[in-house]
Amino acid sequence: MESLLKLKERVEIAIELGESYYREFKSGYEGPPKDKKPRNFKDICYHVAKELVAFANADGGELFIGIEDDNKVTGLPHTDEKLSAVLDASTDYVLKDTPLPIKRRNIIDYNGKKVIYFSVDKGSKFIHQTSKGECFKREDRESLPTSADTIRLVRDEANSREYDRRFEELATIADLDTALVKSIGKESTKIKGISAEKFLQYVELAEFDGDRLRLRKAALLLFAKNPSKWHPRSRVRILRVNGTEEKPAPDYNVTEVADISGNIFELAEKGWEALRPALSETRYSGDGLFKTQVIYPEPACREALINAITHRDYSLEGRGIEIRIFDDRLEVLSPGKLLSKLTIEDLKELKGAHETRNPYTARVLREYGYIRELGEGMRRMFELMKSNELVEPQIESPNKSFIVTLFYKFIYSKEEKLWLDHFKILDLSREQKTVVKLGINGRLISPKEIFENVGIVDTEKYRLLVESLVELGILKRKISQNGAHSLAKKRRVSKKSVGIYEIVVPQQKDISSNPPTRRER
Repeated sequence: MESLLKLKERVEIAIELGESYYREFKSGYEGPPKDKKPRNFKDICYHVAKELVAFANADGGELFIGIEDDNKVTGLPHTDEKLSAVLDASTDYVLKDTPLPIKRRNIIDYNGKKVIYFSVDKGSKFIHQTSKGECFKREDRESLPTSADTIRLVRDEANSREYDRRFEELATIADLDTALVKSIGKESTKIKGISAEKFLQYVELAEFDGDRLRLRKAALLLFAKNPSKWHPRSRVRILRVNGTEEKPAPDYNVTEVADISGNIFELAEKGWEALRPALSETRYSGDGLFKTQVIYPEPACREALINAITHRDYSLEGRGIEIRIFDDRLEVLSPGKLLSKLTIEDLKELKGAHETRNPYTARVLREYGYIRELGEGMRRMFELMKSNELVEPQIESPNKSFIVTLFYKFIYSKEEKLWLDHFKILDLSREQKTVVKLGINGRLISPKEIFENVGIVDTEKYRLLVESLVELGILKRKISQNGAHSLAKKRRVSKKSVGIYEIVVPQQKDISSNPPTRRER
């Protein structure tokens, strides 16, 4: 069947993408580069068990034996008997009481070289262990030892965890937006002509049962043409509250900004289009002009939205995502309590702690580039709020929900407050203050720091911000282009990482006699 993804094609896609959280390569050889010898097949068997246990204790994944870390296929030079033993390692080297949810295990002939391929699902019944009683879990691109208690599943989470992996027997490929599937597939795999059917199989959203293509619920959440047919609350609702507290009738003070329904990609794009204008406000300034000012860092708000869409509990079909914009804060509520393996304290430590509720959905969003490393979104939100002098986000998980709150409230250290007081007469914008704070007491500022701390990605916005500070007379270039190039080369860093700007404290008499021209910000 032409639309069936072949084993050789799985190898080719894996080589193109390389190792990741969901993919591991192991060599069939050992020894120095010029004197390679076949690895002891028992060592290979042990590593098969270790890696598959780690994948099953995380979000599932695939293992290729016979591919080097540099993506080169070198194959397995072992006898057929030993290759068979390696294939059986997924059962023989795994604790019998915690069998792995193996999806595929094959010996693949790839251009005359033998490659062994395993695909394992995310475990839901057991904490998986090797035959030695060892427990491992996948963390980023490594399989790390861990205790069984840290990954033990709470039984009432089973339905939540299994939702996106279940098959929807009534659905067919015709229920999906195949143009969207192919577009996402092309961008994710870098293969131009990949069909919708093959991409869905590659990311485990679909399986051929010998007769038809069976679709998981995750495929419908991501790509359905009519999402409400399959999930009644695939929805993002944005509300504005007039004040700092929501009031009941007759003083009801809530108006609807937008109510977006659609598949996950539509929720992300249309939800952001509706939310973004609500993040700014127009104020009457001291120079007699109405000016629009962004009151929250946009990247932090987008992270909160994407985080809610990716990790909400889709098994709770009676409620969608809700975003409330108060006068002093923005609340993003997603259905579903924080998973039992995590605590609020874990997230606040900002060490990238994560536990994926929707592994199939998260995998597609991650490989497409919508999300970065799992657990990175929360850390980025905290960093962006801090770098914009705003208090840290509040995170809580009450009543089968998870809420992230971003506050419009500035916070400075005593030293920063004293430093910024020197510039108070200039009535700087938040972005300008962020740059000024970076240059506290003569510290040189790099372009990279401005991009990262202000939370901008557009070079034009960067240029306008720098020009506005130069016109105010408080930003000066301290290091020349040639000097920055020399320093970058000497320090072995990028040129953008070299501090080149200096903040100059304004002189009171200069300001009063020659007021600076303010840009619209």
